[in-house]
Amino acid sequence: ERALAGGIPRIVTDYATAELVKVSANAFLATKISFINAMAEIAEATGADVTVLADAIGHDARIGRRFLNAGVGFGGGCLPKDIRAFMARAGELGADQALTFLREVDNINMRRRTRMVELARDACGTLLGARVAVLGAAFKPDSDDVRDSPALNVAGQIQLQGAAVTVYDPKAMDNSRALFPTLGYAENALEACEGADVTLVLTEWPEFRSLKPATLNKVVRKQTIIDGRNCLEPSQWRDAGWTYRGLGRP
Repeated sequence: ERALAGGIPRIVTDYATAELVKVSANAFLATKISFINAMAEIAEATGADVTVLADAIGHDARIGRRFLNAGVGFGGGCLPKDIRAFMARAGELGADQALTFLREVDNINMRRRTRMVELARDACGTLLGARVAVLGAAFKPDSDDVRDSPALNVAGQIQLQGAAVTVYDPKAMDNSRALFPTLGYAENALEACEGADVTLVLTEWPEFRSLKPATLNKVVRKQTIIDGRNCLEPSQWRDAGWTYRGLGRP
């Protein structure tokens, strides 16, 4: 009863419904993220700005702005695991349309990682022999959790295509080294960007949001940045002579 004293709603239901509550909630959040990432694909094709689109539809109280941030997609120990478990259960139950829907949510999410690799390759011409800086390893800021991390997945894919990849994250270095020991690691963002042909921002840590082009100019080889979280101000980088690329942004 003490746990409910703060106005937390209490619902009494049957076991079958109770078992669906948490996985349904996580599947819905995953769906919101994949929806806005699908809109990012359309925005790229039309020249629209998905961040402004998210702000606009987020004003609708029926939708809300949370979990409408387009980018490299979701990771962590909850959403990917729960949606795939939900897919497996839907298949067991013969709920084929639900399975198809959930599978596409997952597919859209994984496509964003592939898209980041494609953008890095386009920026370099070829990844073979390229130097790539990856800023971020945790699946979200203010965490050291690298389970199913989009950032590390992208870094690993790029390395497999022949690039020298250097990763920096403010909190997740130890966990990253344990999971991906073959990647290069740096002690700070500037060290990670030393000699980089392209810089990828893959976790929206405040220190990455506040990076200045003039600071990175001193260490990078090429002034190209790919904003995998749409957390930077494009004009700031372009006005400084950088090639800026976001996801679903002109």
